[in-house]
Amino acid sequence: MAAEAAPGARRGGLADRPGLMTWVFLLPSVIYLAALVVVPLVLAVVLAFSAATAGRPAYRFTGVRQFTTVLSEGVFWRALGDTLLITGASTVLVVLGGQVLAHVLLARFRGRWLVRLLVLLPWTTPAALSATSWRWLLDSAGSPAGWLLRAVGIPPGASWHGRPVVTMGAIVAVQAWRLTPLAAVVMAAGLAAIPRDVRDAARVDGAGAVRRAFDVTIPLTLPSIAVAALLTATLASADVTVVNVLTHGGPGHASQTLATLSYARGVEGGALGQGAAIAVLLLPLPLAGAAGLLRVVRHRSADR
Repeated sequence: MAAEAAPGARRGGLADRPGLMTWVFLLPSVIYLAALVVVPLVLAVVLAFSAATAGRPAYRFTGVRQFTTVLSEGVFWRALGDTLLITGASTVLVVLGGQVLAHVLLARFRGRWLVRLLVLLPWTTPAALSATSWRWLLDSAGSPAGWLLRAVGIPPGASWHGRPVVTMGAIVAVQAWRLTPLAAVVMAAGLAAIPRDVRDAARVDGAGAVRRAFDVTIPLTLPSIAVAALLTATLASADVTVVNVLTHGGPGHASQTLATLSYARGVEGGALGQGAAIAVLLLPLPLAGAAGLLRVVRHRSADR
């Protein structure tokens, strides 16, 4: 009977085959990622090596000509510098602000549901609507910024759109405003995972708030901080909406990023090959940032 039962046990159903069921459950995610990530990426790479335009979409292989053309332009290198500046400044502000808001999200006080709603509101608001609202708030006439400009003696007709430093500052501020809630949620999850006995032990040892922050909180939440920084850098470097609505890359390409330059060349200008080449050249930036953050987290984890 044991010999007869053994073949029957081997003929189990699909649910008894963990390897197969793993792929069954993963298949929807794989299809989703392939449709939204892999296919557009492959299409962008293919277009980058072609002379395709909106008026003449037929594929014609041109080698690296689009890349050499783009790399020889000064506007590309200026956009690269602006991208790094906006991404770096936004990431620093978002990580610092997200760390503060993460403690607010976890704090227990009356009316905390309203505070949590207000904290998360910038992230839930569409980027185009947020940028449009900020453009009105920062406008030189009939807005709070206009009143402030007149209060400090700047003529009412003066506009912040003509000042490269101010336009860059406005873009960084809006990016930090809308991305900080996302970072706060990620870092709040890391804070909530810290065992209470670890914090209590630090208090018993006499560690003050500053020492607990640098010796306990930050080291234990470093993975969540790295994830928040990576998400911020990726979203800020690839954003088109905020820059286009606020400044449209002006004045004179002073606030142009690689993402908006790619959009301007490929979509608005119709040069699909050049736009795709710029987008492909943008890809190594978030990849390098992700590799660097993962390396830092790995080394810090090994040190502990």
